[in-house]
Amino acid sequence: MTSTARRLAEIRGGGAPRRHNARTIAALTGNPGCDRRAVLDSAGADKPGLAERVGFPARFGQSRFAITRGNAFEAQVKADGGAELLRLVAERLGVDPGGPATWTDLGAEDRGDQPGPPDATGQPGRAARSRAALAAAAPTGADDPAALFDHPLLGLDVAGQRVHLEPDLVAARLAGRFHVVEIKSFPVIDGQADPGKVAAAAIQSAVYVLALRELLAAEGHDAALVSSDVVLVCPRDFANRPVASLVDVRKQLLVLRRQLDRMARVDDLLARLPADFTADPSTDPERLRRSLTSVPARYAPDCLAACELAYFCRHETRAETATLGRPVREALGGVATVAEVLALAAGSDPGAPGQAEAAALLRAAARLRADALAGQPA
Repeated sequence: MTSTARRLAEIRGGGAPRRHNARTIAALTGNPGCDRRAVLDSAGADKPGLAERVGFPARFGQSRFAITRGNAFEAQVKADGGAELLRLVAERLGVDPGGPATWTDLGAEDRGDQPGPPDATGQPGRAARSRAALAAAAPTGADDPAALFDHPLLGLDVAGQRVHLEPDLVAARLAGRFHVVEIKSFPVIDGQADPGKVAAAAIQSAVYVLALRELLAAEGHDAALVSSDVVLVCPRDFANRPVASLVDVRKQLLVLRRQLDRMARVDDLLARLPADFTADPSTDPERLRRSLTSVPARYAPDCLAACELAYFCRHETRAETATLGRPVREALGGVATVAEVLALAAGSDPGAPGQAEAAALLRAAARLRADALAGQPA
């Protein structure tokens, strides 16, 4: 064990690190400037356990109903060897599928259909099967038949750990490229879907795109064979009739790479930690709170949907403008606390040169509010 690995093990309390998946990797990109989250995720710390221990338990997660609904919709879309799915994907890409596609269920052996010896991932040869099948499906010409791969197992390095990822489907040889296909059960109503859910699906899909590009590159193929246009399949309107959309994840890929590179340089983060920093959930709660507070966080309301420690960080920053969201914080420039905002609105002189513009805006807003309360026109 290296000194870095030993230090990370000490931080989390010596137990096995919590494993990442596509959802948790996607969540890493939601707040890339947060040192606290970067350290805890690099160490594989038990963030739900930490949140419970310090008195601010996490309050989010997928309901059983949502999981059941999603599984049923995915099974419906993939029925009959993916015939309907192939039509949807080809139509959205604007290409002719060129006849039936080959269908390869890379998870069949894991379900006991064709048992095999386990590999290093704990799956019965599934990672190796996925690598061989996807590498062999690299397009070689315009006449290549389309190929659909159900639940391949991909890999990605996150802070020195190998994370195994399972996209819903990979379509090969359509428009001469590979396309990640993500199947979600949230609806598209009148051509519009929930922007937050689409954004979450985009960053999760970007994780799969990056992992698939690394797999092909390692096999000697051009990583650009994997398209940055992900095919998102959702129910249309209030029925279960599927509809496909293209989502460009180039921006998400850039953010994802930056955050993974930052976590790979975990030694830089560890050098800034206090010597007694711990994230061991068995630690005394008061010491644990002091330890967490010693590492800078970058709380924003978006964290509530993506990080288990969000409620602790929100409580910690309740007097700061960051609690009100990034747009408010950016509009207020260098005004860090709510008390300063109220003082400037009341007419106090700016405490720093960068606060002059914010002070003028706040005074104008205070006058408008006073006029409105007095019933005077603006």
